Amino acid sequence: MNSVEKRAILGVGGIFALRMIGLFMIVPVFSVYGNNYAHATPFLIGLAVGIYGLGQAIFQIPMSLAADKFPRKPIIFLGLILFAVGGMIAANATDIYEVIIGRALAGSGAVSAVLMALLADVTREEMRTKAMATMGLTIGTSIMLAFAFGPLLVGTLGISGLFWLTAGFAVLAMLLLLMVPTPLRVLKHNLDNKSIREQLATVLKVGDLNRLHIGVFALHLTMTAIFVILPHQLKDVMGLSVSQQGMVYLPLLFVGFAVAIPFIIIAEKKRKMRQVFLSAIAVMTAALAFLAFGSQVGVGIIFGLLLYFMGFNLLEATIPSWISKRAPVANKATAMGLNSSSQFLGAFVGGAMGGLLLNQSNLLAWGLLALVMGIALLLIIPIAQPPYLSSTTVTIPKNINIQDWSRQMLAVEGVDELVVMAKEQVAYLKLDKTQITDESRQALSHLAQSPLDI
Repeated sequence: MNSVEKRAILGVGGIFALRMIGLFMIVPVFSVYGNNYAHATPFLIGLAVGIYGLGQAIFQIPMSLAADKFPRKPIIFLGLILFAVGGMIAANATDIYEVIIGRALAGSGAVSAVLMALLADVTREEMRTKAMATMGLTIGTSIMLAFAFGPLLVGTLGISGLFWLTAGFAVLAMLLLLMVPTPLRVLKHNLDNKSIREQLATVLKVGDLNRLHIGVFALHLTMTAIFVILPHQLKDVMGLSVSQQGMVYLPLLFVGFAVAIPFIIIAEKKRKMRQVFLSAIAVMTAALAFLAFGSQVGVGIIFGLLLYFMGFNLLEATIPSWISKRAPVANKATAMGLNSSSQFLGAFVGGAMGGLLLNQSNLLAWGLLALVMGIALLLIIPIAQPPYLSSTTVTIPKNINIQDWSRQMLAVEGVDELVVMAKEQVAYLKLDKTQITDESRQALSHLAQSPLDI
């Protein structure tokens, strides 16, 4: 990776980590501490856990549509401001309804997909797979760390203190955004004249993207529901207080993460993404089915969670990379927005479902979640391997008009996308090698004022 890509991954990864840790620290403790709020009921506690997902599901698509038409960074700043304000409202809440309002407002700062699209802009095609897989691992790891640190910190800071941390993390994320390069995207097929309906239609007609949306919906539905149900089971079965439960999650996180990494490498380097992806869903289905019968004992809970975390890390790492490969060139943010909306809608449904299942039998609660993952697996099986494209890096010649130069580059046969970073004097070309001719190579070398290896 070059210096631009490393800086972008560090900045975007840091923003994702801060947002995810802030959001998910609440999840493993709120089903217990939520009872301290006025008007709390099991359903409202589950709703407070999952409501941020509804805000994300509603606002992710409009923000992503805007990010395919306008610069991405201002939209991200707006989302982080909403995230911070929502955390402050929840931190000052005295009844459960105020918490729900704060979590919903935090969720309306729906910029996950815009962040992914920004990262895709500033990484070359060959490096994009690695960058997206890194983001997937960052998201998965951040969520798991949040599950570990939330129980450890809540005893000292209280539930209000965790919400204040969420707001503080949002401010730090704004500072990190300043270090991410600011790209100028130049596309062969401009979106200026495309309606919102046309943008959505272009993405929705890609069947494999819809299957990825189903996968991420089921993933986050089950994950959120699990951590509404699990704190009570760990207390009843293993005698663990909420603050002690973090020490169960942490080692499971690292073991699951270590086991997942080789399979992520196989998926990317050996081009076995479909096989690894479907296997991960099958493992998660088996884990939930095992918990339906084995969660009456501590060893059963630990083993079932370990299997689940392995599949969770695999899916979180592969879905962003897959979307970056499969999404239409001019609609990356829109495709990622639909996926993020599916993800957070799943979290909303999972939080509400977890609240409803809180006092049900283990067989019913875990069995229903296993059924959700099993249905998702059946719907996703027809998915095809993602395409593998190529790109090249070009040093922008000095003393030129960048807009004119960009238009000339895009006019060359085989060039589908150009991302210009004027400050760094670097441009990325996305190429369809099946359309590159000797004449195209000569034209590109002439415009770059140096030979290109394509």
